[in-house]
Amino acid sequence: MNMAVTDGIRFMPPPFSGGLGNWSSGNGTPGEPSLAGAANASLVTGDQDFGDCLELQTVAGTETLRAFFSTPIHPGVYLRVSTRIKVLSGNIPSARIAGWAGAADGSHVAGLTETGPTVTPQAYGEVVEVSAIVGTGQRGGVDMPWGLSPVIGHFGIDIIGTPGAVVRVEDIRIEDVTRFYLRDMMDWVDVRDYGAVGDGVTDDAPAFAAADAAAAGRAILVPGGTYFLGTDLTLQHPVRFEGTLTMPDDKVLSLVRAFDLPTYVAAFGNETVALRKALQALFHFTDHE
Repeated sequence: MNMAVTDGIRFMPPPFSGGLGNWSSGNGTPGEPSLAGAANASLVTGDQDFGDCLELQTVAGTETLRAFFSTPIHPGVYLRVSTRIKVLSGNIPSARIAGWAGAADGSHVAGLTETGPTVTPQAYGEVVEVSAIVGTGQRGGVDMPWGLSPVIGHFGIDIIGTPGAVVRVEDIRIEDVTRFYLRDMMDWVDVRDYGAVGDGVTDDAPAFAAADAAAAGRAILVPGGTYFLGTDLTLQHPVRFEGTLTMPDDKVLSLVRAFDLPTYVAAFGNETVALRKALQALFHFTDHE
């Protein structure tokens, strides 16, 4: 699946040739300073490696570049943010993809990883790629797992080092790489794609509910880990447990399409707890299959 193709969703920010006013030296939110008219930023045309590109002279230890464009963040979707850079002069800096995670009300979602791996060119003129993957789930290769709270991101690059370097930056690319995780080729949805952590502490109930809502007839996969569910939860789809659950004694787990003792044993990893939870669900709910 590629949502840019199947759903017509735009992930890519404008190219630099579209105007430096589309780019911010802050976090990319409205009111932040733009690069239009900035003394240390200019548009270069016809670069032999990048074509039209941005040239920046660094004036701070961390030079920040973010798109004012809001890239949508969807549950279960993984985006690869990338660009290429080269250093023309000055002390050679490092670079990393970075973003700003925004909630539905426009506020910043704090406490998330908002930077990718750092790369450092080894010589002037060397072209190096800078990239990172952002998504809702903590999957292998995901540099910025954001969970379900952010709905948009402002993405770009950080250039880190002694001020005075002159760096050229190719257009920022953002592509849907959900295919790397084979989500639509499987007959199940993975709760990790909807923000589940599986550390036994974080309340993963919202992630389980989101996976159930998105399953559309498929099964739900609970991979290895210990998943704490802090609220009552009803799952309308079949569930396959590789990991286990933990819940407060007074909270109910209703498995509508998988109401059988073996599934509850797989869920809780203990026959006594499983029997108690299954009976608890039976007394609270009557629409099991």
